[in-house]
Amino acid sequence: MTDDDLVVVARELLAAAGRRGWTVAVAESLTGGAVCSALVDVPGASAVLRGGVVAYATDLKATLLGVDRELLAQRGAVDPDVARAMAHGVRERLGADLGLATTGVAGPEGQDGFPPGTVHVAVATATGVRVRSLRLGGDRAQVRVGAVDAVLRLALEEAAGPAA
Repeated sequence: MTDDDLVVVARELLAAAGRRGWTVAVAESLTGGAVCSALVDVPGASAVLRGGVVAYATDLKATLLGVDRELLAQRGAVDPDVARAMAHGVRERLGADLGLATTGVAGPEGQDGFPPGTVHVAVATATGVRVRSLRLGGDRAQVRVGAVDAVLRLALEEAAGPAA
């Protein structure tokens, strides 16, 4: 997977969202802005992309994205329900039709008892939230690129689906 591959998927996502008249917002943890970067690499992204929030620190997931503090305290940041809440929160707070979120462990060390490569991505729309949990192989960079690819593809599935 290369940056060029990510731009292809990002372009397809932005085109599909644009056809539906949707806007996109992104909440990122382990990807640290790479999802937004892939989207911004596409000329004309500003017609669809509202913005993004990099909530790398756990407490920022609560304060910036509205993730329940009790959920974070009980399960930590590496959790599918945290990804769900991040996607929902960024969608609402940035006023977008489609909210994307990434959380997980890039490595090289584990976090909260989870090994590197544990990743949760989510996509929120007005009708609900879809979450995909993954175990990605490779080094830190490969896990992060895999997470970017996974959330873009999940969002593309949603945006390319039947019209709302």
